[in-house]
Amino acid sequence: MLSPLTRTLLLALLGVFVLLGVLFQRRQNRQGSRGGRISPPKVAWLFYAVYFWFIVCPAVALDPAVPPAARGALGLFGASMWLRGVAEMYMLYVSKSWRPPYGIGHDVLCIVLVLGGLAWHHAHWTGSLSRVDLWALALVGLVLVSLVIEILYAALFFHAVEGATTGEEGVWFADEEQERFRRINRLTFTFNVPMYGALAALLAASFGLVPA
Repeated sequence: MLSPLTRTLLLALLGVFVLLGVLFQRRQNRQGSRGGRISPPKVAWLFYAVYFWFIVCPAVALDPAVPPAARGALGLFGASMWLRGVAEMYMLYVSKSWRPPYGIGHDVLCIVLVLGGLAWHHAHWTGSLSRVDLWALALVGLVLVSLVIEILYAALFFHAVEGATTGEEGVWFADEEQERFRRINRLTFTFNVPMYGALAALLAASFGLVPA
């Protein structure tokens, strides 16, 4: 379903991201790391989102085997995420002014972009859909679900830290020890299971490992 080059890229980078996740958690949970300690469910979600949004979506958008109607929506989304990534890193580590409402606003914008991309090609989606069309539509649907979940997480986190995400002592991550993060961590673990399962199933189908 995906081209051999895209498959190779996604598999290779998946291995890289697993290693980075382990190293990131170890580094972040050292005493005094900027942004605070991070729990295992939150590490899992962070690297799921980065791999899915920053790698899978742009790679699929650039794959000629994918219908252009889906590639357009995923391409808009991927480009928007990369722009956000640059801005967010600057605001976290340089200006120290990042606030979750900024991310929530961008997530809402991404939902509008993805739905707008689908609507632009509405004639394609109202016709007879091939297996590749259905797979691509499912991937776009997973993007939308993941964005809604991220909005929920950001809102709960912002409330839990009472807005204290800026400056030298800003908290960016939910750890596994503080009571104020227990609900967020439980919720994240609960959602991680089906979200990982859905992405794994879609990638397996795209590699021809399971029926699409």
